[in-house]
Amino acid sequence: RWRIAAAMLALLVAAVSVLALGQGLKVVIDNGFGSRDAAQLNATLAFVIGVAIVMSLATFTRFHLMMSTGERVIADIRRAVFGHVLTLSPAFFEATRTGEIVSRITNDLTVLQTVIGWGLSMFLRYALMMAGAAVMLVITSPKLAALTLLGVPVALVPILLIGRRVRRHSRESQDRVADVSAYLDEALHEIRTVQAYGHEQQDRRHFGAHAEAAYEAGVRRVRDRALLIASVMLISFCAVGVILWIGGHDVLAGGLTAGGLSAFVFYAAIVANGAAATSEVWGDMLRAAGATERIVELLETRPTLVTPAHPQTLPARVSGTLRIESVQFAYPGRAEPALDGFTLAIAPGERVALVGPSGAGKSTVLALLLRFYDPQSGCIRIEGMDIAQCDPLEVRRHIALVPQDPVIFAASVAENVRYARPGASLHEVRAACEAAQALEFIERLPQRFDAQLGERGVRLSGGQRQRLSIARALLADREILLLDEATSSLDAESERAVGVALERLERGRATLVIAHRLATVQKADRIVVMDRGRVHAVGTHDSLMREDGLYAHLAKLQFLDISA
Repeated sequence: RWRIAAAMLALLVAAVSVLALGQGLKVVIDNGFGSRDAAQLNATLAFVIGVAIVMSLATFTRFHLMMSTGERVIADIRRAVFGHVLTLSPAFFEATRTGEIVSRITNDLTVLQTVIGWGLSMFLRYALMMAGAAVMLVITSPKLAALTLLGVPVALVPILLIGRRVRRHSRESQDRVADVSAYLDEALHEIRTVQAYGHEQQDRRHFGAHAEAAYEAGVRRVRDRALLIASVMLISFCAVGVILWIGGHDVLAGGLTAGGLSAFVFYAAIVANGAAATSEVWGDMLRAAGATERIVELLETRPTLVTPAHPQTLPARVSGTLRIESVQFAYPGRAEPALDGFTLAIAPGERVALVGPSGAGKSTVLALLLRFYDPQSGCIRIEGMDIAQCDPLEVRRHIALVPQDPVIFAASVAENVRYARPGASLHEVRAACEAAQALEFIERLPQRFDAQLGERGVRLSGGQRQRLSIARALLADREILLLDEATSSLDAESERAVGVALERLERGRATLVIAHRLATVQKADRIVVMDRGRVHAVGTHDSLMREDGLYAHLAKLQFLDISA
């Protein structure tokens, strides 16, 4: 608040200084040149220089405070928008491209930053100077002031008419820039696939089309802004010319001094220049309005998962009892259910494997357990509590996940492993990596645990990334473990070693495994065979093979050597 108050005070001082220069000009012409008094001329010059110094200091203060305040406001908005995005459900990210979200948080807020810092300051400056100049016009010559004020409504016409088009085209321009960001984000993230398939030429063409669309939208916006500024300038300075002509006749008739006319023209020029500058700033504000609409849309997007006003609280440590009761679930926008009356109970310390063809609903079970979605009917219970009545963050604090596609961030080895427990010591990180058979390749990195892994872990092999993901789950030390083909990227020797570490981790914990490989499935206490969102069969490996049903069929196709 004090920064804004100080900036407004500096703005007032600078505006008064500019207006004082007009009176200095009047005195110089009437008393300096007219009286041929050198001392008077020197005194007037000293006054003008003093006013100019005060004006420059006030301008520096105003510009610095307003721009730094704008930086602070944008940083706060950017944090708020990003924090809100993190609360949105996976369904939102399935329907919205990542580059579009990035564009709103970066490009749109940069446009808004220009207005909050510079644009708003200049708008207030010119508005205050125009108001002060209008008062001085009345004091200097009421007759000419009245003629000047008659031209103000005429200058407002293009602002009102063209301004609407500027705002519409500004929104369109921001949308096209977002398309460019979205395509760029996708192409660069998948650059290896682009190059592997020789798709560079097609991507250049597609990106060029997006860039051209952004250019054309920008040109339409710039054309309307140029028309707005030129119209206001034409009206304003034509009015000044007419007033100068009328004032010149008054000077010839003796009704106005030359100094008075000079001061009047000075103030009229301030009004005209202010009108032109204000129209330009107004164009920036209209562009920012389009960007603001996109930001507000993002902020107004509500998470599809609703946290109850008074959520149930899970114990600090749960035993791992899980029950999935008659769950019916279909993904947003899809008619066919991913789970259809699915029921499953898991006891503490039990290891259950989910097996089935692609699209059977295995990954959907994990997504519902993590409460990325809520089922349309039925419920999921942890320790007997319906997780739909719990805070999603509270539910996820008891679950460790090792996904099929390991997620590695552009950070160091230690920071990636610590992701689940930011406060873990380096000794604990090292122990988790050793248990996950990751220590052997970490020790070969130039900076070991401080080595930067690059975006999405591009400096590691697929197996190395998976082992770091397992180390992260080991370090998390949570009561419920979800493994989505956790060992799929490991060689046979590493898989055996990691299997021993996972067996230690699974003791006393409920473990749900999505698996296709025989070695993983055979170790499960129970195997649940899924098909089309339903439980098709339940049993051990041997009992399911004897039934010679879907499980036996999948085993023969995918991982069993019949001859063995």
